[in-house]
Amino acid sequence: MSDTTPAASQGPADSAQSGCIELPHMGVIRVQGADAASFLQGQLTQDVALLGSDRAPLAAYCNAKGRMQASFIVVKRSAEEILLVCARDSVAPMVKRLSLFVLRAKAKLSDATADYRMVGLTGSAVDALQAQAQPWSRRDEGDATVVFLYPGAGVSRACWLAPSGQTPPMGPPVSLDYWHWLSVRSGLAMVGQACFEAFVPQMLNYESVGGVSFKKGCYPGQEVVARSQFRGTIKRRAYLVHASAALGVGQEVFQSHEPEQACGLVAAAAPCPDGQGYDAIVSMQTGAAQAEGAAQASLRVGDAHGPALSLLPLPYPLLDDI
Repeated sequence: MSDTTPAASQGPADSAQSGCIELPHMGVIRVQGADAASFLQGQLTQDVALLGSDRAPLAAYCNAKGRMQASFIVVKRSAEEILLVCARDSVAPMVKRLSLFVLRAKAKLSDATADYRMVGLTGSAVDALQAQAQPWSRRDEGDATVVFLYPGAGVSRACWLAPSGQTPPMGPPVSLDYWHWLSVRSGLAMVGQACFEAFVPQMLNYESVGGVSFKKGCYPGQEVVARSQFRGTIKRRAYLVHASAALGVGQEVFQSHEPEQACGLVAAAAPCPDGQGYDAIVSMQTGAAQAEGAAQASLRVGDAHGPALSLLPLPYPLLDDI
């Protein structure tokens, strides 16, 4: 591992809050049947076959060119039931898409969003369940599952998932904007319809946060994803940025001296809790980030004359090309 974190500029002051928040923007796909695990093994970037009850890792589904159509948190409830937690707007298209490839496999996909309640936990609400839990580790409490996520701005995060009607852990309410901001500051963007087929996994650092297995067999786009890693052809990475203006998913990023060609795309964005601008995850050419870090050029959003962006440190090291 090598820490290729970009040079930092001062972002907004971190404002730690602890509590709970419903996650209405998330949905659940249920994959059920004797072949649920083997079917998903041939579809996702994650090694589902080796998945135990102590982990609920990140995974992506790609097209044949390695472009991500959705990303998931994979929760194996039993040998014949696996839940895929994803952006809510990805549920219907992914159920339809994946069902096309079931063929003779004993697996059925369905939208199970209405059957589950999802609550985000932050700060001491997470630490009370398990202090210093590793990202993607999992803890079951009866029918409920707690998935521990990457922290954001030094604040612990977890997702509580249980059948509808169950009571989640108690805690003061936090705002959904705050949850989105912590998600951005974790450096990890989930792929929904707004970024459909915009990135290969390495463009969002998925290989560095446990979202890609390079030891498993084939899946759609596997050759492209593997070739990018093994041949050292990763030219875009995800970076954390801050801006004084509002930022939105899908906005293009430019270098001030190259107005004709975008160098990046906003993958996730949220307002800062102190009211001082926005933070975002931008998938960007590594050369553009290095130039900005060396003060050789300025990054702008929207066009080459738009609001300026400043780089913030990534909270995790990037995996070397293999």
